[in-house]
Amino acid sequence: MSNQYLDPNLKVFALNSNIKLAQEIAKVIGVELGKCSVSQFSDGEIQINIEESIRGCDVHIIQSTSSPVNENIMELLIMIDALKRASAKTINIVMPYYGYARQDRKARAREPITAKLVANLLETAGATRVITLDLHAPQIQGFFDIPIDHLMGVPILADHFKNKQLDGDIVIVSPDHGGVTRARKMAERLKAPIAIIDKRRPKPNVAEVMNIVGNIEGKIAILIDDIIDTAGTITLAANALVENGAREVHACCTHPVLSGPAIERIQNSKIKELVVTNTIALPEEKQIDKIKQLSVAPLIGEAIIRVHEEQSVSTLFD
Repeated sequence: MSNQYLDPNLKVFALNSNIKLAQEIAKVIGVELGKCSVSQFSDGEIQINIEESIRGCDVHIIQSTSSPVNENIMELLIMIDALKRASAKTINIVMPYYGYARQDRKARAREPITAKLVANLLETAGATRVITLDLHAPQIQGFFDIPIDHLMGVPILADHFKNKQLDGDIVIVSPDHGGVTRARKMAERLKAPIAIIDKRRPKPNVAEVMNIVGNIEGKIAILIDDIIDTAGTITLAANALVENGAREVHACCTHPVLSGPAIERIQNSKIKELVVTNTIALPEEKQIDKIKQLSVAPLIGEAIIRVHEEQSVSTLFD
């Protein structure tokens, strides 16, 4: 594909959450980012101006709903409204990271299901499609009544370890029961066995490691998760693996939320390298030597082109 995408009806706009990724995606597609300004009134209200005509266009908005989550969601909703009123033909939300995805069911009485609320807000505002990466729970796709293209980060992470050619037997480790499917996908790509860490969680963001199911003795363990937030789970898991005889531990995830004590925990842990993607922009203070960030721009750019040209997106993962 030449560097210039020929259909002028494909427009890509960036909001504030991850401008660098948006620029990379636009470059992959071969378009300029659409002109718009996002500013705030002195009381914090968000104002958006779209500075070019988008009438009859297929518009893609790139916005991760990472921290500051609520501000990023509001920006997105206001942008959707602006596009709808400016007669965009379709409004495609490209959400590399879908915030609030961890509140996807009622785990106890009188709890909200915020992942569903966010889906409702996007649809009510006027979104016609969502493209996202590694939802915390794949069934969130069912919260939408509009098409949703669910991309996978595993191939990008797996390729990194394939190219690294680690010297020794590899075992892919899921830090909990919920992540077994993800670990298996990775294991298939790397032709490696899997192990599972059986942990119990007394309360949110507090993890307690129990025992390891599977053989990790003398092997290179690769921990895989979708989100690393406070890094409690992943660092405890890494330390448990080393204590139980793993030779070394690498870790990877798609979404580096990395809040609170995360960076310090990773720095002080037994993790040799943490591989993440750029679905969430990492500020400079979070860019430590142990963390390697891979780009999802080629994947998302290709997905946007396929959606626009009405081709299959799932074949990207065959």
